[in-house]
Amino acid sequence: MVTDGRDGALIAVKVIARAPTSAVSGIRDGALLVRLNAPPVDGAANAELIDVLAGALGVPKRAVSITSGETSRRKTVRIAGVSAAAVITKLSL
Repeated sequence: MVTDGRDGALIAVKVIARAPTSAVSGIRDGALLVRLNAPPVDGAANAELIDVLAGALGVPKRAVSITSGETSRRKTVRIAGVSAAAVITKLSL
């Protein structure tokens, strides 16, 4: 679910859009479950995903990028400059 990549941590993420609130909600199907209030239209959910993960991990938004699955519910997200161990600790996984 969280691995060390070449220049940061890689996180497997499963997104649920149009949720009542935006938050990291644990693990489901081997991926980090993130509920987003935004609809999956015009990149709104992806932008909110970056905001939520940056806030939860205490990193700037520019350090968070979606590396695959931009139009899918399952995504791979890179957190630049952070180790997998640090992500696991900060998210209490």
